[in-house]
Amino acid sequence: MLDISLRVRVHVETLPATQNDMGVCDALEQYAPVGKPDTMNAPHPPKVAGIDSTVPAPAHTVASVAAGTSAAPAPPQPAPGALLQDRLAGWVSDLTTLHELTERLARVSALDEALQELLRAGSALVGARRGLVALEPADGLGPDTTTGLGLARADLGHMETVPRGSLAHGRILDGLTGADDGIAEPDLFAEQGLDPRHREVAARLGYAASYTLPLTTGTAGRLGAAVWLYDEPAEPSKRQRHLVGLYVRHAAEHLARLLELERTRACMATVSEELLPSRLPRVAGVQLAVRHATSPRGGGDWYDALPLPDAALGLAVGSVTGSGPSAVAAMGRLRASLRAYAVMEGEDPVAVLSDLELLLRLTEPARSATALFGYCEPALRRITLAGAGHCPPLLLGERRTEFVETSVSAPLGMLACWEAPSVEIAPEPGETVLLYTDGLLHRTGDPTDRAFARLHAAAAGVPRALRHDPGAIADHVLRTVLPQGAGTADSAEDVVLLAARFE
Repeated sequence: MLDISLRVRVHVETLPATQNDMGVCDALEQYAPVGKPDTMNAPHPPKVAGIDSTVPAPAHTVASVAAGTSAAPAPPQPAPGALLQDRLAGWVSDLTTLHELTERLARVSALDEALQELLRAGSALVGARRGLVALEPADGLGPDTTTGLGLARADLGHMETVPRGSLAHGRILDGLTGADDGIAEPDLFAEQGLDPRHREVAARLGYAASYTLPLTTGTAGRLGAAVWLYDEPAEPSKRQRHLVGLYVRHAAEHLARLLELERTRACMATVSEELLPSRLPRVAGVQLAVRHATSPRGGGDWYDALPLPDAALGLAVGSVTGSGPSAVAAMGRLRASLRAYAVMEGEDPVAVLSDLELLLRLTEPARSATALFGYCEPALRRITLAGAGHCPPLLLGERRTEFVETSVSAPLGMLACWEAPSVEIAPEPGETVLLYTDGLLHRTGDPTDRAFARLHAAAAGVPRALRHDPGAIADHVLRTVLPQGAGTADSAEDVVLLAARFE
């Protein structure tokens, strides 16, 4: 995942058991092309895999001998070939570490998880125990968030009370330039002019030094800043700065892609929610509750509850094939059309769905949809239902939990003329009717028959104390049917669960 051009070709047959701290940064500098050495004075160790052996001896490995020293014998020097292998071993080790860290980051597809992975990897590279990432894109479109490593939410709250200009990452977020190599604060308490509040918070949280890097890309610009905190006065070495700089530059590109994906998902979810009812109506004799989860790609599941003449209530759920913006737009058109047909002839659910079938076939012949419409009379505790290829409702009560037997019918848009008989159910006082879309079944990952059995068991297992509240019933069913929650990020299915409890 890390794109580093190869300057040299290396073949190392044996690596020493002990490696010094020379890594990518030092190796690049030590073996960078320099002026041609004096042929009379330059050492001439044998070449290794095509690398010119005329390289300067590293100062921290070979003891320097000052001119005019005593006649004491000089310590033995390592063979030049062994020294070169030692340096190359450090280089290979650093490249391997960076490769592993970038591979782990590339496997993360959620923005929050990627921020945590960035903090963990950077912490290992700079030798710090804690850190935070402040995400604040320069375009102002958000999302703005702060994520901590080893810092609780209260700790992050304390840091937010420090004046922004006295924090290194705050200055970067405010547009500070020239900080691409990072800002090191090796001893905060020794700095002159440190803000008193910053000093107080640092003492409270127990950190004494920090190292900050900006998160920037060539196309998206500034995304935010990453900070790592040291418990004692310290700062990363030159080698550590080089390694973490390489990693952060790669991570910023990955974060930019995830940020754009997160914005798209949020936009799709907002559009879907705006096309659905902002609130459920209040009708005497029935309590309503709904739970809706939109897939990341934007799906076509919908619901509706609208008051009708004669104190009646229209209940509907449906699903449009496909996903993405086109499916969301089709869902909005279909729901709006059903509302109009329900107001005109809602007491006849078959006629409502027949009109909807004709509209879909004429305006969008390449699309199909499922739908379930119920004409509810709360005063009589009676619902007349008609379905077009949709899942049967579930009736939940003290003495029974059963699926309502609806007529078998094809989805809308699949037949030249749609019509199927309606069914009538009469819930008892205290019973709840659950209307749902097939996304609830698909997200279980089970075959259809097992998914239906799972839903039935979840409804039958609703505790008695929750059965008076349709919202609590819906929450219990979702938690039981979908243990990982209704908002599973990697699911392509919407979920709609509409509960109507009769008093």
